[in-house]
Amino acid sequence: MKPIALYLPQFHTFPENDRWWGEGYTEWTAVRRAKPLIKGQIQPRIPLGLDYYDLSDEGATALKRQAKHAKNFGIYGFCFYHYYFTGTILMKRPMEIFLQHPEIDMKYCICWANESWTRTWYGLEEEVLMQQRYGHDREWSRHFNYLLHFFKDKRYIRIDNKPVLNIYRAQDIKRLSDMLELFNNKARKEGFDGIYTICAKTAAGIEDRGDIINGHYYFEPGYTLKQDMGFINSTLYRAGTGLRYLANRTFKKEHLERRIPIELIYDRIAKREYGENEYPGIFARWDNTPRRGYKGLVYTGASPSAFEEILGVLDEKLQGRENDFVYINSWNEWGEGAMLEPDEKERFDYLEAVKRVVNR
Repeated sequence: MKPIALYLPQFHTFPENDRWWGEGYTEWTAVRRAKPLIKGQIQPRIPLGLDYYDLSDEGATALKRQAKHAKNFGIYGFCFYHYYFTGTILMKRPMEIFLQHPEIDMKYCICWANESWTRTWYGLEEEVLMQQRYGHDREWSRHFNYLLHFFKDKRYIRIDNKPVLNIYRAQDIKRLSDMLELFNNKARKEGFDGIYTICAKTAAGIEDRGDIINGHYYFEPGYTLKQDMGFINSTLYRAGTGLRYLANRTFKKEHLERRIPIELIYDRIAKREYGENEYPGIFARWDNTPRRGYKGLVYTGASPSAFEEILGVLDEKLQGRENDFVYINSWNEWGEGAMLEPDEKERFDYLEAVKRVVNR
């Protein structure tokens, strides 16, 4: 199989973050201040060697090191999150710096993370920071022209001479057909055979206009938790969360409200059958309390061995397929505790698990 690791470019300062979250804010700010909320929880997570890197470094020091580690341990490519809002692009420098350093030996593609930005991390979902609007032909052309610089890079992942463009919430784009028609026409004029569009299956829903897209990838653990955990497991999870919520309200406490054994999610992922144009998703671990505090969610029982076992199952399911991608959430989502990057506790154990499965 070809593991593709989702990649968060948040680890640098930029004006909007300074304005919304405080001057100098980066993902590391939340990661450093995290505290354990339940027995056995490891917080704060500390990057191996205290490597609190800055992705705005023009020399691409961190990107070079990450790509080297990823390739050595069997990661096929990165999938950079791309935050485009009808002309405004947030957190764009890491991906642009990557493009400017062709010596970085790592394949990659782009995922347009097309959600509006709100203060979700603080439970204020209604407070919009950056509204997502899609515009019309002129805005779509500008967007394509920006992406084209990356599509032409020899490292960019393509299928059938089509650059792979992932879209996180394609179901939100009402005129998706028109937008993709424009993208495809422009791509053909540039010597490609079109765009290969892969849309996410997420907790929020699924893009079901199958006649205009090429495939789906599963964004985990959100998809399984919300869409495919089964009646009994879903009921028990909601009941436990509700009871802890009421206890916090009643006794004025801040105990972690949401927790779930990771094996329940892994079991559903393992039993699922994947169509020819469906790409499995998986996650190594998850603990987003650095961002959400006691309102966060922890998947208990995560371990490198459990991760290796589920990876092996997915590898078996993909045998014989031409495009055997598996989307891993993620390379470096430290604020959600969903990272393959080494930390001081588990070091390279999760990456070693990837390597063993890929090389077996």
